[in-house]
Amino acid sequence: MGDFLLELFYVLVGCLMYLVAFNIFKDETHKSRMGTTAFWAILGSIFIFGSYLPGTVVGGLLIVIGLLTATKQVNMGKVDAPDHAFTVEQAKKLGNKIFLPSLAIVIIVVCVAKFTSLSGVVAIGIAACITLGFTLLLTKAPVSAVAKDGNRMLQAIGALCILPQLLASLGTLFTEAGVGDVISQGIAVVIPEGNILLGVTAYCLGMAIFTMIMGNAFAAFSVITVGIGVPFVFAQGGDVIIASTLALTAGYCGTLLTPMAANFNVLPAVLLQTKDKNAVIKHQAVLAIPLLIIHIVLMYFWAF
Repeated sequence: MGDFLLELFYVLVGCLMYLVAFNIFKDETHKSRMGTTAFWAILGSIFIFGSYLPGTVVGGLLIVIGLLTATKQVNMGKVDAPDHAFTVEQAKKLGNKIFLPSLAIVIIVVCVAKFTSLSGVVAIGIAACITLGFTLLLTKAPVSAVAKDGNRMLQAIGALCILPQLLASLGTLFTEAGVGDVISQGIAVVIPEGNILLGVTAYCLGMAIFTMIMGNAFAAFSVITVGIGVPFVFAQGGDVIIASTLALTAGYCGTLLTPMAANFNVLPAVLLQTKDKNAVIKHQAVLAIPLLIIHIVLMYFWAF
C-alpha cells in the first residue's frame, strides 16, 4: 500500500507539471514557449514514468532540462493571479484561520507516521491531500483554484522546483565519493585531539554551513556525520542519539540562511513579490544564528 500511494503522489505531481506545460504551450506570446513547454513536459514525465525508465534515460532527460535551464529557455508565462483587492479582502475574512491548514498538515503527518506502518514520505502525501480538501472548505474556493494556483506556483518557482531532488542526490553522491573523509582529514589539522568543545562546535557549524551549500539538511547529514560527527564527537564519548539529533536540527539553522533552500526561502519571496528576494533569509537570520549557538551549548552539555 505504501509503495502504491507513493507512486500515486508522484503521478499527481507529474500531472500538475503536464498542466503547466499545456498552459505554456497555449500561450503563443511566451518568449521561450517551446523550451519552457519541453522543460515541464520532460520533468512531469520523469515524475510519472521515472520508476519504469532505465536510469540512463532519466539521466539523459535531466541533462536536457539542465541545458534548457542553462540556455535560459525556462521562463514564466502568463498566470491568472488574484488581484490585490481580492487578496486583502480574503485576508481580512479569514484572519488567523489561514494558518489552520499548516497546522493540520503537521498533525496529520505525525498521526499517520506514528499510528500506521506507512513511511513518513507517504504520510506527507496523505496529509497534503487531506489538507488540500480542508483548505478548499475553509476558503470556499472552487476546485479549479487548485490547478490555477498550482500552475502559478510552479511557474513562479521555475527550474528551482527540482533543486531539492537534485541536492538530495548530491548528498548521496558526496558520501559515496568520500567527501566526508576529506573533510575529516582537514578538520583533524585544526581541532586538537580530545577537545570536545571544538568537536561539537565543528559538528554543528559544519552541518549549518554544508546545509547552506546543499540546501538540504538531510543531504548534509550523512557527509558531515561521517567527516566530523563520528571522529570528533561520537569517538570521544558523545551520545549518538542526542548528538546526531541536535546536529540535524543545527543543519536546519543553515536552511534558514540559504537561497539554496528554494522551497523555504525563495518561493515565499516570489509569491509575495517582495523587492528584495533575500528578505525572508534576512528576517530568519535574527533567529537562526542564536539558535545555532544554542545547539552547540546543548550538544556540549547533553551529549556528554
